[in-house]
Amino acid sequence: MNLEFTHKPNYFLFAQLLIRHVQQYIKQHPTANLEISTETLKNLFHNDTASATTNLDGILNIADEYKVETLQGDQKIIQSYIIDSVQHLLKLSLNSDAVVSLNDGKPLIEPNANDYT
Repeated sequence: MNLEFTHKPNYFLFAQLLIRHVQQYIKQHPTANLEISTETLKNLFHNDTASATTNLDGILNIADEYKVETLQGDQKIIQSYIIDSVQHLLKLSLNSDAVVSLNDGKPLIEPNANDYT
């Protein structure tokens, strides 16, 4: 008996969902910091607990490559992040120039999926 296990997490989809969540947040709260609970991440990732915990670093490696056009050139939206497993939080430090540009309606510059093969 041979079982092939082909389930692969879709990091790019979850990175896109995370960035869209960040976009919606900064429209309401134009700040340079954001804290997201593990429970919120789990809901955002369609109840995929592994993506909200174990696989989160891989998702963030893609999400922090999203950029937006600013007066200083293309800037990353996420400057840095901390996964706080004690408080069950994801702490994002956002680029203030990128936040302003997003609020001004500048489009996202997505990372190239071919770079991650």
